[in-house]
Amino acid sequence: MSEDELELDTLGDRKTALFVIISDTDDTFNFVVSIMYSQLFNLLCDKADDVYGGRLPVHVRCLLDEFANIGLIPKFEKLIATIRSREISASIILQAQSQLKAIYKDNADTIVGNCDSTLFLGGKEKTTLKELSETLGKETIDLYNTSETRSNANSYGLNYQKTGKELMSQDEITVMDGSKCIFQLRGVRPFLSDKFDITKHKNYKLLEDFNKKNAFDIEEYIKRKGKAKLNRETVITRVQ
Repeated sequence: MSEDELELDTLGDRKTALFVIISDTDDTFNFVVSIMYSQLFNLLCDKADDVYGGRLPVHVRCLLDEFANIGLIPKFEKLIATIRSREISASIILQAQSQLKAIYKDNADTIVGNCDSTLFLGGKEKTTLKELSETLGKETIDLYNTSETRSNANSYGLNYQKTGKELMSQDEITVMDGSKCIFQLRGVRPFLSDKFDITKHKNYKLLEDFNKKNAFDIEEYIKRKGKAKLNRETVITRVQ
């Protein structure tokens, strides 16, 4: 942290990939990542307004995997409502929706409300299942009731009516097939879909899963980068 190597304000100028790798078991330095994200959003919003007239030339998409392990991002409930107009989007990935409420308390609903799309891949956490079932709404079903009275004069009855039923109840969502997912988009009825088969993607051959030679060793990369920096400083010293 002694010098700036990230150049956060340039992410919206050209196509860039920034990987933020943190421990999923030790949260000691999570506050550093929270500060970084806060600076990232503020810098990009300021640059979009001051330099590009309100919208960045290159869309910045933040894939926030294991969002609950990042820690609390200051004023994130306000940022997520304003970054969209600047060509910045955030994909919040959680194991359960209760994780969001545990960190952001009353602001959790504000964050969810500013997300236009929701993708449910499966789970069994009760709060998530309840809210999802309510959001899916109800469907109309036909209900038939029959009755029979046995006596000296037998009588029969048939009752027909329409009633409402949850589109998917909590127990139905719990046992949903692992190959299925539920997608909700603002302004569109939710639908049940098959999960995408990653092996069919055109760039699957570039992944480590396809070939071990594609593996990226971050520690080796840092070592090489450190040696290159040291050699460059040595050359500059000799030239001087």
